[in-house]
Amino acid sequence: MDKSDYIWQNGEFVPWDDAQVHVLSHGLHYGTGVFEGIRCYDGEVGPAVFRHTEHLERLANSARMYFLDLPYEVEQLAEATRELIRRNGLSDCYIRPLAFRGYGEMGLYARSAPVEVIIAVWSWGAYLGEEGKRNGIRAKVASWRRIPSSSLIPHAKASGQYLNSILAKTESAQAGYEEAILLDERGFVCEGSGENIFVVRDGKVATPSQGASILDGITRRSVMEILSNEGIEVVERDIVRSELYSADEVFMCGTAAEIVPVREVDDHPVGDPGPITKLAQKGYDDAIFGRDPRYTKWLDPVVSAAMETEPDTVSE
Repeated sequence: MDKSDYIWQNGEFVPWDDAQVHVLSHGLHYGTGVFEGIRCYDGEVGPAVFRHTEHLERLANSARMYFLDLPYEVEQLAEATRELIRRNGLSDCYIRPLAFRGYGEMGLYARSAPVEVIIAVWSWGAYLGEEGKRNGIRAKVASWRRIPSSSLIPHAKASGQYLNSILAKTESAQAGYEEAILLDERGFVCEGSGENIFVVRDGKVATPSQGASILDGITRRSVMEILSNEGIEVVERDIVRSELYSADEVFMCGTAAEIVPVREVDDHPVGDPGPITKLAQKGYDDAIFGRDPRYTKWLDPVVSAAMETEPDTVSE
C-alpha cells in the first residue's frame, strides 16, 4: 500500500511508521474493533469527503453496539480527518477510521481495556480494479453463509466479523473469480464480501432488504436515492440465487469498490454493463465529484471557504 506521512492516533498526528500498538492489544486477539471505509475525491469543490458525517455516525453506532465507548465526538473525528488529509497533502484518498480495545486487560470481558482510535489516509484506487468498473467482474456464490443476526450484528462494521468475508473472498479468488457473493442463513442473496448487491430484470431493480443480514451500506443508500431521482424504483426484498443467473444486470457497490458491474455469476453470463448500471455509475460519479448540485449535500470539503479566505499571516 502507498504510505502517507502521518496517521492520527488517539488525538495526535504521528509519523506513519511510528503509529504502533502493543502486541497484547485486546482487539488484536479478539477482533474487538469497529471501522469505516470512506473516500475523499478531488472534484468541483476541491478535495471533499463523501458522506463524511454518515460514515462517522455509523462508526459511532457500531461502537455502541459492541460496548466500545468512543472517546471522541463525530465532529472531532471529522475535523481530525480533514486536518490529516491536509497534512498529508492528499486531494484524493481512502480514509480508514478504526476504534478498538487496546492494551490493558485480557479475557473476553475486558471493559477496562482502553478504547483507542486511529485514522489513516492513503492513495488507493478502485478496490476491484478500473477494468472491473468498466467491463464487469466474475463472481462466485460462496459456500460460506453471511453471519446471521442471531450470532453477531451484521449492521455493525466490526473488525472480527470480517473473518466471514475473508473466507468467502479467499474461496472465490482461489477459484479464479474476482469477488464472492454470500447468501444469508435462509439461502437468500445477501451481499458481496465487501459490497452490497443490486439485481435488474425487465427494468426493475431489487436489492436485499435489511432483514437479509446485510450491512446498511452508505453507497447503497446513495445508489437508491440516485436511481429514485431518475425515476427508477428500487425494491428491497428477498432475492433467490437463481435470479442472479436470469438477471439482465447485476451490480455491486461499496465505498472501496464504488459501483462495479457483474458480468458473470457462477459461470452464468449476465452480459455487459447494462443501461441501469451505467446510469447508477454516472449518477454516482457526478455525486462524488460534485458535478450534480442535488448531491453537494453529501460533500464535506477538506478546505472550508473560511480557510480559503483567511489572510496570509506569514511574515516576509
